[in-house]
Parts: sequence; C-alpha cells; structure tokens
Amino acid sequence: MQDVVLALLAKEPAHGYELRARLQHALGPLGDDLNAGQVYVTLRRLEKAGLVTVRLVGQADRPDRKVYELTPAGQERVARWLADVDRATRPAPTDLYLKLVAAASSGLADPVDVVDAQRRELLRRLADVQRAALAQPAGSGPALLLEGAVLRLQADLRWLDACAAHWADRPRG
Repeated sequence: MQDVVLALLAKEPAHGYELRARLQHALGPLGDDLNAGQVYVTLRRLEKAGLVTVRLVGQADRPDRKVYELTPAGQERVARWLADVDRATRPAPTDLYLKLVAAASSGLADPVDVVDAQRRELLRRLADVQRAALAQPAGSGPALLLEGAVLRLQADLRWLDACAAHWADRPRG
C-alpha cells in the first residue's frame, strides 16, 4: 500500500481523501472494501519515514487540509518499486495492477515496460518448471504438481498479455 500511495503522489501532491478516491477508482468494485483509515495510517507512516512532507492548506468553513508531497527519498523509492520485478513470489493480480496504475498516473514508468519485465521473469520461471517437470516420471505426484505450476504460469502470462494490450493504448501521466 505504501508504494502505491507514493506513486500516486509522484504525479502531484494530494490530500488523503483524494488519494483514497483515486485508489477506489483504480480498483473499481474491489476498492469498495478499502478502509479510509488505512490510507491515513499509511500517510502518517510515510511522513515518519521521511518519504513525504505535509503542508496545511487553509479552507473556508473547514479545518485546514493536509496536503502530502513526495520528498526526494520518496521519489527514489517509487522509482525502485516500479522497476522491481517480483522474483521471489507470484504477485497477486491486484498488486501488479496497482503498480501499473501507479506507473501510468505518476509518469515515472511505462506500464507496458513494467508488464514486459514481469513477463520475462515469468517466462524464466516457466522454463525452469517445465525442465523440472520433464525430469519427473509420468503420472507421478511431483509431475502433477509441476503441471499445476506450469498451468498457473501460463495463465499469468495470458493475463500479462491482456494487461499489455490494455495499457498500450493509454497515454502516460
């Protein structure tokens, strides 16, 4: 959540309510469960970590609004996050999708490049799993397990193709 919030702030400073609305819009129906408090807790943690600064903006007939902005350290962290390919685990579709939304909205990375990097990693994993599967006796338990891993990786690759097609036609920023 921290990296997504930072990336959304990379485009322009914003207040918590605005960030929550952007997240809900990006997630569609999946965003309905987004707890408003989670965004504010995340913003406080980012401020304590020196990744964002806060300034108060006066409002007529309302309390001052806190507007959050990235620090240079926050910008650096967003850039690292957008460039990172998840090699250790299989990323959840929601996590990767939010990374793509953040990349597009911040203008710091091309979502198609992010998809391509993830695709290269999945293809590497698929080749490893297929080699391991070929080494197993046909009909064995390990062969069945590895077949499941191959099928999941193939499904993930098809989803990445859909993501690339979706983001290829969208303007950055």
